[in-house]
Amino acid sequence: MRIFWQSFVDQATSAPYMARLAAYLNEIAAPGTTVHVEGITPADRDFGRLSELRCAIQAIDNGLATQENGFDAYVMGHFQDPGLYELRSALTIPVIGTGEATLLAASQLGRRLGLVTLDSAFEVWHYEQADRYGLSGRIAHVTGMGCRPEDFSAAFAGDATAKARMLSDFAACAQPLVERGADVIIPAGVLPGLLIASEHGFKVGYAPVVNCAAVALKSAEMWVQLQRLNGTGPSRGPSFALANDRARQDFRAVVARDKPKGS
Repeated sequence: MRIFWQSFVDQATSAPYMARLAAYLNEIAAPGTTVHVEGITPADRDFGRLSELRCAIQAIDNGLATQENGFDAYVMGHFQDPGLYELRSALTIPVIGTGEATLLAASQLGRRLGLVTLDSAFEVWHYEQADRYGLSGRIAHVTGMGCRPEDFSAAFAGDATAKARMLSDFAACAQPLVERGADVIIPAGVLPGLLIASEHGFKVGYAPVVNCAAVALKSAEMWVQLQRLNGTGPSRGPSFALANDRARQDFRAVVARDKPKGS
C-alpha cells in the first residue's frame, strides 16, 4: 500500500518536522505500507482564507498527480481540510482529511471536544468544520497556541528542553478547555499532533489527547482495505459526483499555467 501525505509546511524551512513526520508515519504504518510526505512551497505562512485556498489548489493538483502515479490513498495532512471535498470528487482512490477523520474518531471517545489549534485565526475555521461534519453540537471550545510552524523545529530536531516547553504550552492551553467541560482534547494540527505522538496515554486532566497524525494514517489504511475488500467508496451522487476527465484536465492546465518555470 502506498499512501501520499500532503503537508502544508515547506520542506526546507521546517526540515526537522518534515523528516520526523515522514519517519513517524512510516514507523507506525502497517507492514507493507509506505508513506510519502510532500510539502508545499510557499508554505501556509499567512494564516487566513486566501492562504488556505492557495495551498488547497496546489494540494488538489498534487492529488491528481498522486492518482496518476499509482498511489493507493491520499491524505490531506492539514487539519483544516481545505479542498477535501473537491479532492474526493476528483479522485477514485480514498481521500482522507486529517481534520474530518480526527473529529469523527474523537467523537467516539467523549461527548464534548476541545480543540487546541496553532493560531486563533483558525478558530472560526474549526467551528465551520464541525458544522460541515455534523459535529457542531459536540465542540465545547477552540483555542489557539499562538505559534508558527517553525516554532516546533527545535523540538523535532531533538531538543528535549524545547519539546518539554512546547508540551507544557499545549497542556496549558488545553487545561481551561477541560475545566470548561471538554472531555476529549484534539490537537487541531499535525504539528502539535506529532508533538504528543511519543507521549503514550497523554491526557490533560481526565481528557485523552487524540493523535491526529496516527488517526489520519490509520484511517487511510482502513479505507484502502475496505475498498479492496468490497469496493466501498464515496457516494457519487450529489455529495461527491466524480469529475470527468475534461474537468480534471482543465484544472491541471490552469495550475500548470500559473506555476513558475522549472517547478
